[in-house]
Amino acid sequence: MISRYFPFSLLISLLVISTPGIIAAQHSEPSGLLVSPRSITGEEEFRVLAVVEDPLQDASIVVTGPNGRLNPLGSRTGGGPPYWREARFKTEGPGTYGISLKAGERTIASREFSAAPQKSFRPASRSVWEIEASWSSASEDLYSAWVERLFQDAEEGDTWKLLHDVILDPEKNILYGHLGRDEDQSLILEPDCADNPFVLRAYFAWKLGLPYSHFRCDRGTVERAPLCTEWITNLVERSAGRSDVRAFQAFARTILNDVHSGTARTSLDDSRTDLYPVALKREHLRPGVVYADPYGHTLTLVRWVPQTVKSAGKLLAVDAQPDGTIAVKRFWQGNFFFVTEGIPGGPGFKAFRPLILENGELRLLGNAAIAEHPGYGDFSLEQQALIPRTFYDRMDRLINPTPLDPETAFRELHRAVYDRLQARAIAVRNGEAYMKQNNYAEVSMPSGAGIFQTVGPWEDYSTPARDMRLLISFDVLLDFPNRVARAPEAFQIPSGKTAARVQIELKALHAQWAAEYSISYIRSDGGEQLLSMAEVIGRLEALEMGYNPNDCVEIRWGAPEGSAEFASCGRRAPAGQSEKMRRYRRWFRDRVIPIR
Repeated sequence: MISRYFPFSLLISLLVISTPGIIAAQHSEPSGLLVSPRSITGEEEFRVLAVVEDPLQDASIVVTGPNGRLNPLGSRTGGGPPYWREARFKTEGPGTYGISLKAGERTIASREFSAAPQKSFRPASRSVWEIEASWSSASEDLYSAWVERLFQDAEEGDTWKLLHDVILDPEKNILYGHLGRDEDQSLILEPDCADNPFVLRAYFAWKLGLPYSHFRCDRGTVERAPLCTEWITNLVERSAGRSDVRAFQAFARTILNDVHSGTARTSLDDSRTDLYPVALKREHLRPGVVYADPYGHTLTLVRWVPQTVKSAGKLLAVDAQPDGTIAVKRFWQGNFFFVTEGIPGGPGFKAFRPLILENGELRLLGNAAIAEHPGYGDFSLEQQALIPRTFYDRMDRLINPTPLDPETAFRELHRAVYDRLQARAIAVRNGEAYMKQNNYAEVSMPSGAGIFQTVGPWEDYSTPARDMRLLISFDVLLDFPNRVARAPEAFQIPSGKTAARVQIELKALHAQWAAEYSISYIRSDGGEQLLSMAEVIGRLEALEMGYNPNDCVEIRWGAPEGSAEFASCGRRAPAGQSEKMRRYRRWFRDRVIPIR
């Protein structure tokens, strides 16, 4: 694979001439070098990100200046694929500097840059930002590496209040201050569950002068998938007098307004979309790839954690909640819903559609063109025909090529459910804080399927979709011992034991672990209430109606009426809302989110 969009010689020309900081080398595999910031002065720290498709032995980044070789100030590695290395250096005065990515003594990629006495900036633009180069295999790999580096130190369960809390960390964000205008210091990025992948993509494109686009789509109906019509790109004219930062900030708000729960849920065979489905192969499921939930939620892949002799592998992703919270989650059934029957639209793993600049015009590649393109070939409709069990089995084999010991797998599952339980605790806490700040004024409740997809305080502080996922998570957890008995071939059953014996042992371990895991919440009277996972499991039926922020926090956690815990409850949802919830309870009982 050499170039995603252009003949390789043209790719070299575009990257060297048009895009400072990016280069692809003439090599059997695509490689890229990114230098940040865009303009470097005579005495300034800078970062180099080198990306390749195949793992390199003894890889290093070498920088030489007018006075000889520079000593790195620090370095990082990651990926697989793409594989990447990042290093920090400091210039020693004005002049020409050379950068080489080496494997031992062999040079894989190289480029030069000049350190000047003062900064130079991108020329003023009438659009949100000018396009300096098309997307290529090199820039796609750099995007994957940038996303992974952004969340490289994050672990499952880590959260941030808003996306810009991650973006504004100069240690994590290689492109922090890349344009040299202190552009990140005043930036506010607060996407929700549908917008997050698009805002990440737009930010990267803005910094490097790459094209960006999204469609305005409808939400579809119960009979058909969402359809996309108007096409929005970064070439829209910016308002007069707006700086680069203010223009991008306004454009980011446009993304938040345009992208919704139907945008990523388009049919897999539709070419007039922002995303296209990829094959379920390790090399195609890279950081930056989007998972489209059948009900409209999205997650962005950020990192693979390899399986070892002592620990299970993980595929980590980040998502955003309606209140803007960003969280790291692992791939499993409780986080990644997959169902195709009765779903109008296409769920599954999808990549951003190739966006090329051709004769001065932007163009998206269709599905057939992607499938036939020598630089892609990852378009696939295989997810369209999969039943959930097959889908999850395929993914389990990718994440853990060696079958897991049942006890190890069960322990990991408990941790995953516990992380989801903790995330709900944060959401309920945020809802209580909002209600208190607003003197417990009633939050309006939508009707029907609108309780899952709406705007305003209900979207931000109610938890019907989160609670549905939690209920399904507990279903998966409680069924696991039976799953081992049904399909022992999928696990490493210890020698001398039968699957039936392992099933009994797992149920005993569950009783032990469920008592050990616990969360707490603050009751209406200000006291702390501790709940074990076992106690929460005993309240799953009550949690089918625990999503309304107008109810007291005790009701939201299923406290039994008449108990000492329930005694501090000081408010209930209005009668009309409670009646709606009783009618909608069947959705939670049947574990089905209705499609609007």
